Amino acid sequence: MSETVSYTPEEVAKILKISRFTVYEMIKRGDLSAYRIGRKVRVEAPDLEIYIKNSKGHSPAAQTASNAVSEVPFTAPDGLILCGQDVILDILTRHLEKQMPHIRFLRNYSGSIDGLLALYRGTANAVTTHLWDSDSNTYNLPYVRRILPGHRTQIINLAYRIEGFYVVKGNPKEINSWEDLTRSDVQFVNREPGSGARVLLDEKLRILGIDHQTISGYKHEEMSHLAVASSVARGVADVGLGIEKAALQVQDIDFVPLQNERYDLVIRKEDANKPHFQALLSILKSNSFHNEISGMGGYDLTETGKIIAET
Repeated sequence: MSETVSYTPEEVAKILKISRFTVYEMIKRGDLSAYRIGRKVRVEAPDLEIYIKNSKGHSPAAQTASNAVSEVPFTAPDGLILCGQDVILDILTRHLEKQMPHIRFLRNYSGSIDGLLALYRGTANAVTTHLWDSDSNTYNLPYVRRILPGHRTQIINLAYRIEGFYVVKGNPKEINSWEDLTRSDVQFVNREPGSGARVLLDEKLRILGIDHQTISGYKHEEMSHLAVASSVARGVADVGLGIEKAALQVQDIDFVPLQNERYDLVIRKEDANKPHFQALLSILKSNSFHNEISGMGGYDLTETGKIIAET
C-alpha cells in the first residue's frame, strides 16, 4: 500500500498560517477531514488540498451540498438549528449541549442573508446577522424587516466586532481606505454574496461611486473571514475584508480597523419562551460565557444578551 503524507494540526496551522486552535475548530466543524491514531490527530495531504481548493471556490459539488443542507426543513419540535460562522456560536452551542444534553443543537455555517432566508423558510430557527444598512446607518433591523415581512421576531445582541482590512504585516502598500482597493498595485480577496462583509463592501462602493470592476480580485471569493485572512497571509492577495478576531488567529498579517459592527441573533418571537431558547438567552447573559469570549479577544460584550429590537 502506498504511503500518503499526513500532517499534524500544528503543521496544518503553519501551512495555512493560522492558529492551531483554528485548525481544531475546522476539524470539529467538518470543514477539514481528519482521523485519529490513538490520541493523535492527522490530516492527509489530499484532504488538505481539497480544503484549499474548496476555500477558493473551485468545488461546485461542495457548494451544492452546503446549499442542500440549508434547504432541509427542520421538523424536530425540541431542537434548534443555529445559522452563522463566528466561533462565538461554537462556544454557545457547547454551553447549550452541556446544559440541555437531551436537545439537538445543530450548526449551519451560512452567511447573514442566507441565514435570514432560512429563518423565513422555516429551515432554521436561530440565525446570526451583521448587515449594514447605508440608508439608516444601522445594522440588521432593516434587513430583518425586508427579508421576513409579516414575521414577528426578536433581535438579540451577541457582540460588537470591528470590521476592517487584513493586510500583509507592516502594511507595506499602505492600504487604509476603500479607495485604495482600486489601485493597480493592489490585489483584493472578497467574501461571497450575502455575507455581512460583502454587503458592507458593496454598500461602501455604491456610496463612494466606485465601480467594482475597477477592483482587481473582486470576483475572487472566499467563504469565511479566516479564509480571507489566510489568503492575505499566503500572498494570494494584498488585502481582504473581515473581522478583527480572524486577524488575531492568522500569522503575518495586520488589521486596519474601518467600522464597528453589531453582530446579532434573530429568532421568531413565538419561540422565545421555549425552554431551549430561554436557556440560550440565559447563557448569553452568564458570567461563564462572557469570561470565555472575553478571553479570546476581538469582541465587545457590552450588550450581549440584550434584546435590541422586536418586529
